[in-house]
Amino acid sequence: MAGLALEQRNRNLGLVALLVAVAMLGLGYAAVPLYRLFCEATGFGGTTQRATEAEALSAAEQAASAGAPMISIRFDANVDRTLPWSFRARQVTDTVQIGQRDMAIFEARNNSARPITGTASFNVEPEQAGKYFNKIQCFCFTEQTLRPGQTVTMPVLYFVDPKALDDPDMKGVEQITLSYTFHEAK
Repeated sequence: MAGLALEQRNRNLGLVALLVAVAMLGLGYAAVPLYRLFCEATGFGGTTQRATEAEALSAAEQAASAGAPMISIRFDANVDRTLPWSFRARQVTDTVQIGQRDMAIFEARNNSARPITGTASFNVEPEQAGKYFNKIQCFCFTEQTLRPGQTVTMPVLYFVDPKALDDPDMKGVEQITLSYTFHEAK
């Protein structure tokens, strides 16, 4: 009798251990997408936000009625050292009214003899500005394939949310840097 009870407890313990291991494995696979969702929702680590045209229009109306100030936007363009591309912003800095839509233009060129698909990672500095920097349209939303020697123009349509004016952490921020790094897509 005692042997059967011990065997049942060992079986239950083994089952619990297996369930814990499976749960940990599942969380391991889910960690990256969950972290990305967290960063997108909160602006953590300078992650920018995605906005719709309607949200951009609402921000512009709010900014116009409040007489929002101007802010400098700096554009930083980088390429992973293993990617044979050239990548640059046509204009390194721009001054925009908070809440107003603006467009930045980037150019990329494939300097290799083969087609290459690239993807851009991005962030904003200072980090606290990430939750207020909204991109309506961006080449970074999709992979970009360039033929050998091909040069492409890539626009980014963006605005800085007027809610930034109410955030004490944004006081004194005079410039926001939008930084991209292109990597070869796997």
